[in-house]
Amino acid sequence: MGDAVSRDKGAKHKAAEEIAELRRQIAEHDYRYYVLDDPVMSDAEYDKLFRRLQQLEAEFPELVTPDSPTQRVGGQVSSAFRSVPHTRPVLSLANAFSDQELRAFDRRAREISGAAELDYVVEPKIDGLSIILRYENGRLALGLTRGDGLSGEDVTSNVRTIGSVPLVLRDTPEGAPEYLEVRGEVFLPKEDFKQLNEEREQNGLPLFANPRNAAAGSLRQMDPKVTASRPLRALFYEIRDIRGALPVPDDETACLELLKTLGFPVPVYHHCKSIGEVIDTISSWQESRHTLPYDIDGMVVKVQKLGIARALGATGHSPRSQIAFKFPSEQVETKVKDIIVQVGRTGVLTPIAMLEPVVVSGSVVSRASLHNEDLVREKDIRIGDTVILQKAGDIIPEVVAVLPERRTGEEREFAMPDGCPSCGSPVVRLPDEVAHRCVNISCPAQIKERLIHFCSRDAMDMRGLGPAIIESLLQSGLIKDAGDIYSLRQEDIAKLPGMGAKSARNLIRSIEVSKSRPLHKLLYAFGIRHVGVRTAELISRHLQSLDEIRDATEEGLMAIEEVGPETAKAVVMFFRQDSVKQMIDKLRKAGVEAALGVQTYEDQAGPLSGKTLVLTGTLSGMTRHEATEHIERLGGKVSSSVSRNTFALVVGSSPGSKLDRARELGVRILTEEEFLDLVHGRSSVDED
Repeated sequence: MGDAVSRDKGAKHKAAEEIAELRRQIAEHDYRYYVLDDPVMSDAEYDKLFRRLQQLEAEFPELVTPDSPTQRVGGQVSSAFRSVPHTRPVLSLANAFSDQELRAFDRRAREISGAAELDYVVEPKIDGLSIILRYENGRLALGLTRGDGLSGEDVTSNVRTIGSVPLVLRDTPEGAPEYLEVRGEVFLPKEDFKQLNEEREQNGLPLFANPRNAAAGSLRQMDPKVTASRPLRALFYEIRDIRGALPVPDDETACLELLKTLGFPVPVYHHCKSIGEVIDTISSWQESRHTLPYDIDGMVVKVQKLGIARALGATGHSPRSQIAFKFPSEQVETKVKDIIVQVGRTGVLTPIAMLEPVVVSGSVVSRASLHNEDLVREKDIRIGDTVILQKAGDIIPEVVAVLPERRTGEEREFAMPDGCPSCGSPVVRLPDEVAHRCVNISCPAQIKERLIHFCSRDAMDMRGLGPAIIESLLQSGLIKDAGDIYSLRQEDIAKLPGMGAKSARNLIRSIEVSKSRPLHKLLYAFGIRHVGVRTAELISRHLQSLDEIRDATEEGLMAIEEVGPETAKAVVMFFRQDSVKQMIDKLRKAGVEAALGVQTYEDQAGPLSGKTLVLTGTLSGMTRHEATEHIERLGGKVSSSVSRNTFALVVGSSPGSKLDRARELGVRILTEEEFLDLVHGRSSVDED
């Protein structure tokens, strides 16, 4: 009995040590990914660490702590958010709309402080949701919204799901602060906002008006699991309180650098020596703000020295040491030449405004989605109308409003057709949806969109197989569904318009590489309603073969966390279709590994197991992404830098300094041809 207890204690102690090390490695990766923007670990390697941590915590639930990375997935559903008082008021900022107002702000600050000149810090004003975080003994203790500035809503469970929010502060030479309170902004990156709205549109759900609304709606979900499913990010820019051994920063740049050291991602910022430099900096950002991956509506100007900032004090609503310069709204006028209807891969009919081309937010726009008939009616958009156009999130063209005073009487109202514009089949609108749908799953437009989705980057990632080539393949009769792609021959592709022997050869290579994509990629590629990237990963994690997923019941699917009844029903109905069964048979005959039930390469041992490779230069026959997947499929991992532990450097054309470093260290060097021989088993790892 005593020996058994001793063994149990030993196993628990060993597990605790491994758990601590796994959490350390995952936290280090999160820091490099979110703060330094310099990841050194592949997604597959990260996932392997994460799954191992989940396994150990499942075996030893008593070792689970709130700050474990596994707890980001979300806690219990809440019926309401409790209100918590802020330690001090969370003020808003006064606004400036011109250079003159900025100079007036500077003049008042100098007059009150008695300073002849003032330094400033300028940073982007992120259009998101303000958040206040409190840390106690280095661990996240509370997350609050701004609320009314005096009290905020407790959204701690939801904040924990955001990957860029540190659950545990990083150590500094002086240690971690005993207490820390910071302010930041939660936001949704532009591309993720676009994808989220596209998925909602395909599923007949109301669209978010802009990234800020999407972020706010995501953070204030009663179910943290819903928040976890949204790709929220956060940036932090203010230390509201700090206590402990750490020295208190005395200026804004020191605050931002300390935040970065502690593990917080911070916005880009500029230290300006005068208000003239501030104005020049803002002017340059007004031109280049679209280069940022998130939406901003202006720039924040802060007095650099915190002692002066405190002496300046505040009004009842805003600090006198800070001001927000608001960019003018980028809206333009154009005309609606026509409204056409586009059919998506799930049969959703979307009205599209065809516009007179106009430049907005740095690019020419000639069309804009009107989303659904209800929105067209609500805004009263007619063919021939003059409208106000902007880009939601700086990327998605959006008709903001109509100018009815410009009407001539020749404008025509739009009506959704009764028949599909592609195949003529009946169009239906279900009672609980805003979307109209074509009911014919063999509709040519749906087939084309499904194929485009199947080949897209987040799905089977067939580089070079875009909409134009898919259209040509369909028109030529070479393909009818995704399974036919794998029977294409190089000579057939070369005959297509705009294609040649080299392009056809590269496309065949890309198709061949896609055969080794893991199961979750294939499941997402099918384009099943309600099954996005995350849902496909969740299902594939629990049902680890295509046959298991095909044979699953609605009840079995709903037992998977985050899979609801609508998603479960959609998956079951999808695999019941005869056309789907035929397509899967083609995928199996072609050797698509996920369809054959081959173990996905994230967990697969291979000839490169335990070996690290580095890529440099441009590879002619594949992308970096494809080369990385080859290496991971063979059990290896990819690093961004050459070291003595590097197994080999794969060299393409125009290599960089990594080649010199590899030669200096005596690291094995592989040409692209030698690398392909290794990948396809024509040479072994041990050959020189």
